[in-house]
Amino acid sequence: MTVPTDRPLALVTGASSGIGLELAKQFAEHGFDLVVAAEDDELDAAAETLRGMGAHVSPVRGDLTSYDDRELLVAAVRGSGRPLAAAALNAGVGVGGAFAETDLDAELGMVALNCGSTVHLAKRVVEDMRARDEGRILFTSSVASQAPQPFQAVYGATKAFVQSLALALREELSGTGVSVTALLPGPTDTEFFDRGDLTDTKLGASDAKDDPALVARQGYEGLMEGEASVFAGSLTSKAMGRVSAMTPDTVAAKTMKPMSAPGSAES
Repeated sequence: MTVPTDRPLALVTGASSGIGLELAKQFAEHGFDLVVAAEDDELDAAAETLRGMGAHVSPVRGDLTSYDDRELLVAAVRGSGRPLAAAALNAGVGVGGAFAETDLDAELGMVALNCGSTVHLAKRVVEDMRARDEGRILFTSSVASQAPQPFQAVYGATKAFVQSLALALREELSGTGVSVTALLPGPTDTEFFDRGDLTDTKLGASDAKDDPALVARQGYEGLMEGEASVFAGSLTSKAMGRVSAMTPDTVAAKTMKPMSAPGSAES
């Protein structure tokens, strides 16, 4: 089967569920074909859903904490024979709990995924887009990037890293045809809290989490409009994100502590 080449191509990582899948749906809905990446079995079902929306989809399953698997994903994109019009670097995980008690290997793996894979893939994407002087990149950051995160200390630091990287690259690439946008969701109704051992916290147990489809739609729109940062979700989440960004770190950390403390859901 010949794949049409007149449709733009987008890359989405962490695309098997949650915000990543919803971002991929946004691209499919707006006429993009896709390369989607994740490490779990849900990726195949996600790819079928996206194909049902009219997109040609190339799923790439791999562990993005691995250098070699990242390069395999890059090879899949470059091997498509089509320029990459947009990239949503969304893959990430969380780890919650007291730093003295959390698993070091889990946290180092989180750093490798949230930071290492983001740098690696951004490097390759920027190389190619800069050579053409055209393209759009969306980094999934978090409102957690805006303040220290007690009981999610390493996770918050990884998202601060991603946010800083995104804004630095945006400025570096200003005046070129490559735009960079950071997406900052608040608490969102995804598998994040289950996977990060955060379900017993006030944040994890809250019923006020945002719809990932809404977050993704706002992120996509911000990307297409060339915005620098998109505080996504409900009006409450957006307001909380902006307030957090303006609050001194010591104050913000004290505010966050009772929300993310283990067992706080029962208090």
